[in-house]
Amino acid sequence: MLEALNYTFFQNALLAGVLVSIASGIIGSLIVVNRMVFLAGGIAHTSYGGIGIAIYFGLPIFLGASVFSIGAALLMAYLTLYQRDRIDTFIGLIWACGMALGIILVDLTPGYNVDLMSYLFGSILAVSSDDLIYMGILLAFIVSIVVFFYRDILAVSYDSEYASLRGINVRFFYTLILVLSALTVVIAIKVVGLILVIALLTIPIYIAEKLSHSLYGMMIISAILSSIFTLIGLYIAYFFNLTSGATIIVVSAMSLFMFIIYKKFKGES
Repeated sequence: MLEALNYTFFQNALLAGVLVSIASGIIGSLIVVNRMVFLAGGIAHTSYGGIGIAIYFGLPIFLGASVFSIGAALLMAYLTLYQRDRIDTFIGLIWACGMALGIILVDLTPGYNVDLMSYLFGSILAVSSDDLIYMGILLAFIVSIVVFFYRDILAVSYDSEYASLRGINVRFFYTLILVLSALTVVIAIKVVGLILVIALLTIPIYIAEKLSHSLYGMMIISAILSSIFTLIGLYIAYFFNLTSGATIIVVSAMSLFMFIIYKKFKGES
């Protein structure tokens, strides 16, 4: 099993898995606590438009996806805050248009034969050194923002009305959480793909929520769990020649199932 560590591509995949897991644990906790799972899912699928733009204009994939996802996050934040009555319709529309735009631009790119599966279900074994640098920079940015604004984010996440009375700009931090979610989604696409990214942002967090008593603890535990699930899934995918993103999510889902069974058994005993 350890012979896989001799390969550079596998070393990159392991490092990428840890970086993305830490980001997913932190931002996934905020997504779940603020009940933004549907919004994050919309951002994830909309980001394919940014991938299509990057491919068509010859830009770095991460750059195109990041800028487009941030734009989608800002738009969704505005609609959520000011057009609440039809938010589900607007998110569905943005979701579909983003993916459609990406597919069309990929089709129009001359001489480019893209493997859509790599973006839909992840290609962690294809992570390059440049990808790792970008993931590291984004993770450092995400951690810095969360640490610096932790008290305000905590207040907004658990009691927005009280936070507003304290003079905290609730709208700003609501939008900030969505923007950070967009950046996390972008780096997670390389690991599990945009179809499965929401599972990575919610399954470890559900378990962590049951094991912790604070938002900080939830972030730490979910980051650790996400790293464990990702590394186990990566090893299984490598040795059995399976799709890495799907394997990681299956490992996470099985772990969640066993955790639920354990909690139920413990509660009855």
